Amino acid sequence: MASLDVVPNMKASVLTIMASRGQDQHLVRQFARKYGLDKKRRAILFTSKDVVPPTCIVPSFGWHPWFSHQIYDDTSTVGSDGRKPDAIQHYMSVLTPTPDHDDFINSLPEPKPSSELLAQVRNDLEEFPYALVGEIGIDRSFRLPMHWASDEEANRDESLTPGGREGRQLSPFRVQIDHQRKIMKLQLNLAGELKRPVSIHGVAAHGIVYETLKETWKSYEREIPSKRKSGRRSNATGTNGSGTSPKPVISETTGETTGSKPYPPRICLHSYSGPPDTLKQYLDPSIPAMIYFSFSSLVNLSSRTDKAVAVIEAVPGDRILVESDLHSAGDRMDQLLEDVVRSVCNIKGWTLTAGVSQLADNWNRFVFGQQCWDQSSCTINSQ
Repeated sequence: MASLDVVPNMKASVLTIMASRGQDQHLVRQFARKYGLDKKRRAILFTSKDVVPPTCIVPSFGWHPWFSHQIYDDTSTVGSDGRKPDAIQHYMSVLTPTPDHDDFINSLPEPKPSSELLAQVRNDLEEFPYALVGEIGIDRSFRLPMHWASDEEANRDESLTPGGREGRQLSPFRVQIDHQRKIMKLQLNLAGELKRPVSIHGVAAHGIVYETLKETWKSYEREIPSKRKSGRRSNATGTNGSGTSPKPVISETTGETTGSKPYPPRICLHSYSGPPDTLKQYLDPSIPAMIYFSFSSLVNLSSRTDKAVAVIEAVPGDRILVESDLHSAGDRMDQLLEDVVRSVCNIKGWTLTAGVSQLADNWNRFVFGQQCWDQSSCTINSQ
């Protein structure tokens, strides 16, 4: 997080930074107060082509699935006497296989109640009206790192935010999927209540992520006119053949309906690694949320596989986002962002100018639910 002091001098106009665990929520909050996108900066950013303000930040608050074991759901696990669960019993119930190492369990932090997590995220979202919820999600591959040896902890890199792996060996223990889903849904519901977009992490869990999201919008699906009435036919990826996603029945730009809902209005599947044939389920026009797909050079395009190219080709042009997926700001992040923008433009057959405008408009709609300042430059025809 110390690298964020270089943010104002970066080439990128706005950075969206994600919280992930207890040790970094306050850091995201701190830098959002210092560099956060406010109404004045936003007005300059999206209404003027001549004035370039310093790079600013859109914060995102939430609990990453890698750290979901540190949360217990106090709506279901706290006894009638109001006491919190025993820490050892909690970790033995949410980790798999069941830990049998006392040193390992004792090295884990005291678990926090979900009500405390949600209250803090709510406070942060209310303080920062442009803030997102994230990074949240499900990860079937992640294993917890082993506890620190005394000499290792004494020599750890103090410049790094505590709580990460930092080179430690991995344990055999994973967070149970049911527990990850529970913590994810609690945060999705909060995002829906406050009408905030979310960033979703999904690794080796594409079907589970989709089913978890689907549960939040159950009974809220849009009514779709029959093909005979609409006179339109969707192709295999859910697009209407124009390079854009099918027009929803309501709220074309935001994906929102009036009043609070249990699902977020806009969802980004970050560094999306699913196959092309899974896109169709997310692009179903009956889904009441707008689904975006984000790509990074580090995760998706480091080797430019046929799968990654096929997915980017298949995603509608108005649903693509780009990211660095890097933990430190600065020149390397700027370069990674430029690399992924150029790669996406090349794969989609866009000119760089048109592609940058489209991607800017997509980000603006994802974060704010609005179109960009120059709509004429934000439309790209099919390839």
